[in-house]
Amino acid sequence: MIIETSSYPRAAVIGNPSDGYFGKTIAFVFSNFIAKVQLYQTPLLEIKPQRVDETIYNNLEELVNNVNFAGYYGGMRLIKGMVKVFYEYCKSHNIKLASKNFTLTYNSNIPLRLGLAGSSAILTACLKALCLFYEVYIEPAIFANLVLSVETNELGISAGLQDRVTQAFEKPVFMNFDKKIMTKQGYGDYRVLQYVRFPNFYIAYRKDLSEGTETIHNNLKARFEIKESKVMKAMIRWAQITEEFKIALEKGDYQKMHDLINENFDLRRNLIPVSKGNIEMVELARSTGASAKFTGSGGAIIGTYTDELMYTKLHDLMSSHEIEVIKPNILNNN
Repeated sequence: MIIETSSYPRAAVIGNPSDGYFGKTIAFVFSNFIAKVQLYQTPLLEIKPQRVDETIYNNLEELVNNVNFAGYYGGMRLIKGMVKVFYEYCKSHNIKLASKNFTLTYNSNIPLRLGLAGSSAILTACLKALCLFYEVYIEPAIFANLVLSVETNELGISAGLQDRVTQAFEKPVFMNFDKKIMTKQGYGDYRVLQYVRFPNFYIAYRKDLSEGTETIHNNLKARFEIKESKVMKAMIRWAQITEEFKIALEKGDYQKMHDLINENFDLRRNLIPVSKGNIEMVELARSTGASAKFTGSGGAIIGTYTDELMYTKLHDLMSSHEIEVIKPNILNNN
């Protein structure tokens, strides 16, 4: 029997990047792109490489394009790290695994290194497959912790829990990462947003702006650890913005949500260097009347628009600058 699992990109609606710094965020996953894992029993354990893992190229340009798309490491290290963390988790919790091996393949069409959580989607799909194969249940909050630990502990990538939590629940989630809560139970307070009416969202991205999340977070983490006043104030405000957005969402106050999304980015811009290309993308979107902020670490933005006329104007303007624009198909937004 072949086990096939999937996971999806994440869009951070509000509050990021405070998720890694005891803040609060709201995010959802959307099905316009997908990461898939196939796993089936075999005599030996084998992980098959995907296109981004190739080490043979036709020319220099192909190698450079591959690095720009997937970074320097591809996905094999992610899969290996997830298998290791799963095994060690089961061992430490006295979960006896059946004595059987597997072959695992994966593929993903999620644009990588654009702040859409493409890497954690691969990890999430992988952990889902391992759980099904070995008949192990892991509750979503712990599931998210394990996925994060692969990137932070195994691979040394600076990241927060938001992506993994949203992908574990596969629903829009309000997340509170308050330090006291995190210390007490090892994870945050996660509340699935049921029956909410989100505003009209768009997502836009340009692949030539790709960069790893560590590019943003390494410097921010260092500044947070020394309790730089400007950073600490920003983290508090991002948490407040998230609470205010949640209230506006419940009231259907779309203008307030529009303003908070813009404030979220403006606060970030005043705190962290933002590349010219990313600023241009945000300003282009805002020139049409739409709101705009990063979906993650940069390279992709999310925002709201009022109607189809504004969306068409947004789409046409972005397309003229070689920027892709989509309407996200939000999962389980009942």
